[in-house]
Amino acid sequence: MFLIGQYDSPFVRRTAIALRLYGLPFEHKPWSTFGDAEKVAAYNPVQRVPTLVLDDGEALIESGAILDYLDELVGPEKAMIARSGIERRRHLRIMALATGLADKAVSLVYERVLRKEQLKLWVERCEGQISRVLAVLEQERTAVQTPYWLGDRIGHADIAVACALRFTGEAHPHLFDARYPALKAHAERCEALSPFQEIVQPLAPPKG
Repeated sequence: MFLIGQYDSPFVRRTAIALRLYGLPFEHKPWSTFGDAEKVAAYNPVQRVPTLVLDDGEALIESGAILDYLDELVGPEKAMIARSGIERRRHLRIMALATGLADKAVSLVYERVLRKEQLKLWVERCEGQISRVLAVLEQERTAVQTPYWLGDRIGHADIAVACALRFTGEAHPHLFDARYPALKAHAERCEALSPFQEIVQPLAPPKG
């Protein structure tokens, strides 16, 4: 199977890291949704990444759906999220906050590089949403005493948060700063792992 998308996307990166942690072999197609839009469209008509193309040609789209498939593939004992219950819901909540953070951080990048004149109201709204999510995640991570968010074992929530933080820090360093020591420590713990060090790409935003 092969994964489409560049690793500066927090969504592509979280998917690739999960594949590596699961020990699932894959080929990487570092196609851009801008420069390689037609290539992406051949597998995903929405022209979004990540897209995971399976050996039989089936194309899975959206990181959450892809990870759900990977969890099923490796089985509940190895899956990086609980199968059901309150632990699963807690995991899903953190993941939703992290992906929402990443989405707003990406939106701000597009606003900056694709508009000649930025829409002040939209910028302020996105920055406010980012700051509120960071504050909630900081508070909750501070209260966690285990190495990872839900225990001693890394999970999808940890990966999603770390990938979102790296992107936000690179794209908007004034938003993710020293006010969030618990999140910075969390990111450093994850980024020290070999899959995170292997699967990484400096931010290269599209040119307007």
